[in-house]
Amino acid sequence: MFSGIVEEMAVVTRIVREDENVHFTLRCSFTNELKIDQSVSHNGVCLTVVAIEGDEYTVTAMKETLIRSNLGLLREGDRVNVERSMLMNGRLDGHIVQGHVDQTARCIAMEDAGGSTYFTFSYDYDPQMARRGYFTVDKGSVTVNGVSLTVIAPTENTFQVAIIPYTRENTNFADITVGTVVNLEFDILGKYIARMQQLS
Repeated sequence: MFSGIVEEMAVVTRIVREDENVHFTLRCSFTNELKIDQSVSHNGVCLTVVAIEGDEYTVTAMKETLIRSNLGLLREGDRVNVERSMLMNGRLDGHIVQGHVDQTARCIAMEDAGGSTYFTFSYDYDPQMARRGYFTVDKGSVTVNGVSLTVIAPTENTFQVAIIPYTRENTNFADITVGTVVNLEFDILGKYIARMQQLS
């Protein structure tokens, strides 16, 4: 479980394909604190550390993960938002994030907001999935590339988020432009409520 508060950006140093799996090797400042089997969020995707060597560690993504996320688009040198799993003895500064990406979205607009930036994202709308809680609500939470954010002006298949300068400088929102594909995780609370309504 994660909070959506990104610790830093890791840099992809090597990508190795093996059958339908992809092994990503990354470098970050806390590699020496990691251990094999530990869960780390990568652009919002929970992946298991499978190898550590020096200041680099490796995680493996399977086919299903690559289909649902933007990890298959990564190239060596790309920056990835990373967060270690949440400690249960601290404050929950973001919201409850599982690290289970639901689908991707595409940035369709960026607008200056007096120093901050409004990003607009569009995603494929599926009425059946929406009935199961896969949608956004005004002032609700959404995770974009692992970043916990507040939804603004949602429509059936779009929403906006406001990114302050600190967040843009310290996450890979710095690399997002119109056309960039990002990972989405809808709020788990909405999914549970939708499911309860179906069963009542």
